[in-house]
Amino acid sequence: MTMNSNLQRAFANRSVLKVISGLNNFNADSVAATVKAAELGRPTFIDIAADAALVKLAKSLTNLPVCVSAVEPEKFVQAVAAGADLIEIGNFDSFYAQGRKFEAEEVLALTYQTRALLPEITLSVTVPHILKLDQQVQLAEDLVKAGVDIIQTEGGTSSKPAHGGTLGLIEKAAPTLAAAYQISRAVSVPVLCASGISNVTAPLAIAAGAAGVGVGSAINQLNSEIAMIAAIRGLVEALATANTCTFA
Repeated sequence: MTMNSNLQRAFANRSVLKVISGLNNFNADSVAATVKAAELGRPTFIDIAADAALVKLAKSLTNLPVCVSAVEPEKFVQAVAAGADLIEIGNFDSFYAQGRKFEAEEVLALTYQTRALLPEITLSVTVPHILKLDQQVQLAEDLVKAGVDIIQTEGGTSSKPAHGGTLGLIEKAAPTLAAAYQISRAVSVPVLCASGISNVTAPLAIAAGAAGVGVGSAINQLNSEIAMIAAIRGLVEALATANTCTFA
């Protein structure tokens, strides 16, 4: 596996910010808006649906590394041929509303299928939050043995905050933060904390042991490019501050 040098540095510095446009978002205008905002906000990389046309679009708009997400391994092949820099099995959040759940056995099988097709590409895999925490840790360990380079946590879409404001943001992120804490202490590869993360909880993810965060709806649901850029820059600053405070 050869990881993009900028990604390697960001993971080593525990300052990774992935901006997610959505695994099931194939709307070119919507993806372009997120990519354009990312180009100006300067996260570490972007994550789009595994589609060759979208990869080419993203590559025409930014020089940031492009990750593609899917749950069908064969989709990765054409996306990588189109220029994708890394791939992600997941995110699973978008499927839960449809009643589809991913168990450990299926995630591991998808990983082996993907590695057989693309043995060299940088591979990230999401650990489903529907599993009990000890099962998430076990799956993460099994995924690393299967050749996974990055583990991602999730859980924000299913959490139900009881409060508003800052407390509510922390409550929303609690499942993915807990998973990041446990998994980061069990595996040797970087952990990305995603789903329900905001500028309030991004520093908590770093403190929990994550090497960075993935953020989607907190950015791509905003109604203007200026607001999206501001949100990205706010997250970049929050991560920088977290590392300064934690490791000074």
